[in-house]
Amino acid sequence: MPATHPQLLRALQATRSHPRAIVGHRFASHGAPHYNEPGGWLFGEKPLPPGQKRVKEDWENIWYVGMFGTMLAAAVLLYYKPDTSIQTWALKEAKQRMEARGEKYKYEPPSSPPSPSPS
Repeated sequence: MPATHPQLLRALQATRSHPRAIVGHRFASHGAPHYNEPGGWLFGEKPLPPGQKRVKEDWENIWYVGMFGTMLAAAVLLYYKPDTSIQTWALKEAKQRMEARGEKYKYEPPSSPPSPSPS
């Protein structure tokens, strides 16, 4: 048998006596559920007696300001977003090229001669 490292020998002996010693524990679907079972109340809060007001937690106002403030900022940024479409660029480029050639880029309908009036 070739010479081996003493730690390797100890690890191999540990696996013979207890195979999970090196691998560790596997936690797979045993035991009680690790979540709060539904109790029938919205967000787990029981309704308050009449005349009492709900007390907000410290994080709630921060969440409202952050959530709706971000929505407002996104709406403003989207409203003022620069137009980067290919159609806008092509129209601008075509106008510049036509002006450089001396052509008109606006359509002007031909003036029709006056129709003869019935006499």
